[in-house]
Amino acid sequence: MKIELIYENTCPNRNAAREQLMWALNQANKPLHWTEWEVSDEDAPDYAHQYGSPTILIDGEDFTGEPATGNPASCRIYTDENGRKSGVPNRNDLVKALLETSNPRQKIRSWKLNGTIVPVIGIAFVPKLFCPACWPAYAGLLSALGIGFIDYTPYLLPLTLVFVVLALGSLLYKAKSRHGYLPFYLGSISSLGLIIGKFYFESDFSMYLGLGALILASVWNTWPVKSRESDGICSACTTANH
Repeated sequence: MKIELIYENTCPNRNAAREQLMWALNQANKPLHWTEWEVSDEDAPDYAHQYGSPTILIDGEDFTGEPATGNPASCRIYTDENGRKSGVPNRNDLVKALLETSNPRQKIRSWKLNGTIVPVIGIAFVPKLFCPACWPAYAGLLSALGIGFIDYTPYLLPLTLVFVVLALGSLLYKAKSRHGYLPFYLGSISSLGLIIGKFYFESDFSMYLGLGALILASVWNTWPVKSRESDGICSACTTANH
């Protein structure tokens, strides 16, 4: 179960919301572990900037079922089952939401291949037509399929460079909030190996090695990470518990 507390530094209800969350977790026999995001923190994920303060998410959704307001500077007003309003989440509603969340409903966070890597993979397997003697064979095959023959070899390198730049840009984008710059460095070196292997040395081994390392960098970059901000019980929470 992934639990997140979103708050704004000046919000007077943030500490009370933290205490309510701690109480509810104890009542639901859940571990006292959650992630906290301050809405003005540049490392906070984009969705954290869409909620008022304080907000508690369970598996990525507001535990009350309310949609995001899109205004992180706003204060949350909660209404309990008796119609009473408060700026602090109702502890009984929190317990109910925690108990209703079961394993089959949890969102599974797993690695995924960055979409910008896919064109690089595809173009890496496109053969170069450096052999004019082979052109008639290619032309005959394409003609049988109703496609005209075009020598695309001069465009392979520019296209590869464009797609590689896009892939590296995706590895660099918000790198600090994921695994830092190491995936980007690995992707840069592997991209260089791929380009040199395919277009300079014409070495399939170098090309496949570079392509494999680039895919590894993409997987590494998208692998789920734990928040550096508060993964576990923060000092303020421990103090409140005592």
